[in-house]
Amino acid sequence: MNNKVQSGNSLSWESSFEIALALRSAYPKKDLEDVSLGNIFQWTIALPNFQDEPELANDAILEAIYQEWFEEINPL
Repeated sequence: MNNKVQSGNSLSWESSFEIALALRSAYPKKDLEDVSLGNIFQWTIALPNFQDEPELANDAILEAIYQEWFEEINPL
């Protein structure tokens, strides 16, 4: 598991992979089938390193974070 993301690097909506890693670390037992885009949004803006404007989020950004998280826990 990569904890480097949580050690001080600032996160923005452009950091979908890093956000996915931080969420995976923060919610390691979450079943992604039960996770909504609303959850992704709320959990992302609550991350201590998140520094972007919440109103800049959109479904495409949240779906990208979800996809990165999904691919991290389901490698090919």
